[in-house]
Amino acid sequence: MAVSSAKRRHKVRRRADMSLLGGIRPPIAVLSALLLALAGLTALGFGKPENEALPKAVRTSQQHFAEDGAIALRASLDESITDLSRTASLFNAGDPVSADTVLDKLGSVYQKWRGSAIVEIKSGKLLAARGENVPLLAVDREKLSDKDGLAPRMVRLKNGETRLLTFALLSWEGQPQQLLVTSNSLKVPGISLGRFRVIAVVDSGGTILSSDGLQVPEEDDSENIKNELKQTEKQLAVFAKLAAKKSGANPLTTKEPGSGGFLGVSGTMTGSRITDERTVAGYASLAAPEAGESTDATSLGLSVVTQVTVPENTSRVNDPLFGLLSAAALIIIGALAVALLLGTVQRPLIRLFLESRRLTRGDLTRPVTVPRFGETRRIGDALEQLRLQLLGAPAPGGPGAGAATDAGTAGSKRRRGRRVGTRALLAGGGILLLVWSAPMMLLLNRAGDTLVVPQQLVSDQRDRTDTVTDRVRRALNEGHADLLSVATLIGDRTAPADMATVLERTMTEHPRYRSLYVLSSDGTVLAKAGDKPQHPGGKRTGTAPIAVLSTDAKEPQVAGYAELPGRDGALVVGEFRVDFLNSLLKRPGLGQVRIVDAERRIVGANSGYRAFQKLPSSRLDSLVEATGQKVGLSPRPSGVLFRDGDGIQIAAAAPFAGGGAAKSLGWTVVSWQPASALAIPEYSAQNRTVLAGLLGVTAAAACLGWLHIVVVRPLRELARQAETLADGDRRTVLYPRHHDEVGAIARSLELLRQQLHEQRRREGAPPVPAERI
Repeated sequence: MAVSSAKRRHKVRRRADMSLLGGIRPPIAVLSALLLALAGLTALGFGKPENEALPKAVRTSQQHFAEDGAIALRASLDESITDLSRTASLFNAGDPVSADTVLDKLGSVYQKWRGSAIVEIKSGKLLAARGENVPLLAVDREKLSDKDGLAPRMVRLKNGETRLLTFALLSWEGQPQQLLVTSNSLKVPGISLGRFRVIAVVDSGGTILSSDGLQVPEEDDSENIKNELKQTEKQLAVFAKLAAKKSGANPLTTKEPGSGGFLGVSGTMTGSRITDERTVAGYASLAAPEAGESTDATSLGLSVVTQVTVPENTSRVNDPLFGLLSAAALIIIGALAVALLLGTVQRPLIRLFLESRRLTRGDLTRPVTVPRFGETRRIGDALEQLRLQLLGAPAPGGPGAGAATDAGTAGSKRRRGRRVGTRALLAGGGILLLVWSAPMMLLLNRAGDTLVVPQQLVSDQRDRTDTVTDRVRRALNEGHADLLSVATLIGDRTAPADMATVLERTMTEHPRYRSLYVLSSDGTVLAKAGDKPQHPGGKRTGTAPIAVLSTDAKEPQVAGYAELPGRDGALVVGEFRVDFLNSLLKRPGLGQVRIVDAERRIVGANSGYRAFQKLPSSRLDSLVEATGQKVGLSPRPSGVLFRDGDGIQIAAAAPFAGGGAAKSLGWTVVSWQPASALAIPEYSAQNRTVLAGLLGVTAAAACLGWLHIVVVRPLRELARQAETLADGDRRTVLYPRHHDEVGAIARSLELLRQQLHEQRRREGAPPVPAERI
């Protein structure tokens, strides 16, 4: 029996050697490494001065400008090509008409082409023409039957301008085939340029096909202005060459994976410095609306380049000394915190581990070195009492305990009363680390109300909002023009099946509608395509060509009307998809975008909203009113920088302006975003400071929490068991939770319990049965 006990003690001691592989050392070592790494990142992140003459937000804004232009140009070209092809198909489905009739109806519905013509393909005879002369000599009639014979193409005129030619076939049974040709310029439609911006369309070779923007003011034609314009043109030509080269890359290789946003190739370029200003350019290639697809417009290989001159910011934003001082402070405070953990937690525990092993080996001559704090001190007191009991002293409260041990026991209990727990020591280390992390998160490098926001960002917010407004207005006008085209081409067809065929074809070619239907004067739906009509009562209210059907619905219901000629008030009605309107507002860099009606109720947004609710603040209401929609002034876009308790915010509003059916709606597009969302150096420094503080808190919480779970909690439980054992409990078996220092001490206490148990048996006392815990 004694041999078995000796083998068991040897096995437990051999397993105790594994405690040095884990336990209390890894959390403290990891904390030290993390703090050193954070100090290095802080020194590098703040030590590098970020005194950019042009903030990243300004450069990114020019990139978004070019993307807006590319989207507008691609949508306009594809829309024109689709409209021409659909119009020709509708003419082909009816009875033959003259070439003049085709062009007259085409011009009455659409006013988007600079010139149009119809020629007989076989003979080349010009049958009819409208507008400017179409360069028909550039059309090879022999190749029209090829696969790409009707593809749109660009033609350079003698005056240096470029025209885009689009084609469609007119063919009726028994008549010669005819070619419908339209020409248009390549100017970007609907882009608000402001005063100091120029925009250009560039081909794949870097040649500028068209440009718009800076011109010599009539009131100032001085030589200085002319010289500046010449420099601008030279710089634009350089940017055009670079943009064409960059736009030829694969979009997947120019962006970070998963970044989303614009599907084509886009970016920014900076030019030379002129006095205190620098030229910035943005470029973007024409890209299809869906990833992996292509359209007729994207196959042309065009790019859009925007250029603007921006004042440089020479103020100093970052002080390299801040990063060095912050890193030094972290090293000092981190060293104090690690020293506290080493001196009051790790070293006492390791010393206690060695003392417990010494007692299990039978070395009872020296008193136990008792730590000063926490649970290790409690366990040290218990080990000292156990050492005395192994030397023959009775256990407190046990048989034979007399007055001789009262003084020692009382002293031990008095020491037990002055407890500073290990959790308090961990909290002290955490507080030390918070001394560095909390100011970094909450106080230092704050971008206050005195922050200077570049005026270019406010101007860009206004101009881009105006551009989005024009996109929505043009989309509604195009939709109404489609309805007029359908109404004209349906004409006097009475068969509902024929009407439905035209409506279905229009729905297929134009996904902007949720439903298309023909409504008779008495409210009867004669033919329909798409979803169920939502028209209230089946009758039109008012005379506006585009109107909101109801303000009580869960989502806005917008419909356009076109009267059928010669049908006693019958109408073609097209209900627009709200998702289509909302998709036009989703542009990066604009923040929250809303469409509001004349009563300033929301009818569309680029994010979640409730139909016909009010704007979130009265200042946005005032901004909408200031655009002129409600005060009788000429509508104009406006941008403003708000500074109040909600922080710094950039906002802009642009009402529907220009002609078309959508103007009668009286809508306004409003956009706003916090300045903190922009890449302004002050906010970038603030964000990095907050990030450093958060990393410090995370490192402290992770490592101290790890220490508490793995070491402190088992140590507290072991301290309770050790005191119970020292007070005479010989029945409870002590089991280690982990193979670490605390587990090794638990195994040593179990060996001491067994030794006391054998000692009691040798002295003739009845054996005490062990019980499991």
